[in-house]
Amino acid sequence: MARHRTKLRPYERARLWTSRIIIWVVILLVMFPLFSVVASSFQKGDAFAVKRMLPDPRLFTFDNYRALFTESRYPIWLKNSLLIGTTVGILQVAVTLTASYAFSRLKFWGRKNGIRTLMILQMMPSMVSLAAIQFVLFKLNLANLFGFLLSSMGASAWSIWLLKGFIDSIPRDLDEAAKVDGCNDWQVFRLIIVPLSVPMLAVLFLFSFMGVFSEFVMSSALLKNPDHWLMAQGLRSFSANAYSTAWGKLSAAVVVTAFPLAGIWMLAQNLVQSGLTRGAVKG
Repeated sequence: MARHRTKLRPYERARLWTSRIIIWVVILLVMFPLFSVVASSFQKGDAFAVKRMLPDPRLFTFDNYRALFTESRYPIWLKNSLLIGTTVGILQVAVTLTASYAFSRLKFWGRKNGIRTLMILQMMPSMVSLAAIQFVLFKLNLANLFGFLLSSMGASAWSIWLLKGFIDSIPRDLDEAAKVDGCNDWQVFRLIIVPLSVPMLAVLFLFSFMGVFSEFVMSSALLKNPDHWLMAQGLRSFSANAYSTAWGKLSAAVVVTAFPLAGIWMLAQNLVQSGLTRGAVKG
């Protein structure tokens, strides 16, 4: 049986094509910077200094990628970022999860205003505490990756508040049913809350993981040895001064760095979507 197609009116057809054109223009505007970075990574010389809209095929080369892995410390920076990012993500998720569970389910003095106090304290810019953290870590001879890890492992009040809202959406009937069966608070937390919170935990882990890749201020203050640098510091080193930048190597580094980040997002996109949508609505 043939389907009957509804014929669009002239103004509906015009509106449809107008919306399509706007969408394609926006997509091209978003994709053009990405295309420029990828294209410049395969160009000889300072590709961004060339007055061309499209890359020159005669300048195509893999030298930037070869130099990135043989003439710079990029592999060390990538390893440091992946290691510290994974560790910080796990530690922050652990601290955030236990604190959020306590604020959501347990009863203790200061529970009502505790998270508000944390959020007020963390409204201050991180630059305010930078000098104190740097002074303490240098005094303890911890101006290294371990010291950076210690300064980054704490959970943020925003993450605790976000995960608390997610745990609040989990029906308390599950807790009560588990306690009727003989479970204590720890077993309820381990067997019910943690498995049901996996989507939101994935969101928090990815935020923490990617935060390490974009961290520059704290890492620049603490990590002076180039072998201890993280990705943001390493990418900044390709710009020697305000007038000289190795655009080819910098673009190649950006492209290579995007692969693990994009891969993790693609693998966890279902968990991220579920965590963000469920955490936004209290059941």
